[in-house]
Amino acid sequence: MALALAEAARAPAHDDVPVGAVVLDREGRVIGTGHNRREVDEDPLGHAELLALRQAAATTGRWRLDGCTLVVTLEPCAMCAGALIGARVARLVFGAFDEKAGAVGSVWDLPRDRAALHHPEVYSGVQESAAAALLTDFFTAKRGT
Repeated sequence: MALALAEAARAPAHDDVPVGAVVLDREGRVIGTGHNRREVDEDPLGHAELLALRQAAATTGRWRLDGCTLVVTLEPCAMCAGALIGARVARLVFGAFDEKAGAVGSVWDLPRDRAALHHPEVYSGVQESAAAALLTDFFTAKRGT
């Protein structure tokens, strides 16, 4: 999670919400990283998770990321949860919950939906306060309060 938090801290430099993600292979080696880049790249798909998954697939030369772990600072949205399910990621570890758009327990629970094609293990609330603090600080600064 420390690596994902470091990735998240990079996003505000280009006015993006501080979310960071890291993909680890079976042996725990980093094979993909990403932080939000929607604003700087003007890309609606520029979520940290998608960028990290894309890099992991390029690193391995496979779209199937079975055996891999996705570590992300914020609970994935529906798009990102769908992507990690589709990529066959074995484990998801996330920090802060997203009560507005979270799709891994808060609003929806796509990985545990019985209709999902794949069911990754989910570990939530890992370094939750550190991940939440990044978000709180970012939005406090944006609002000027």
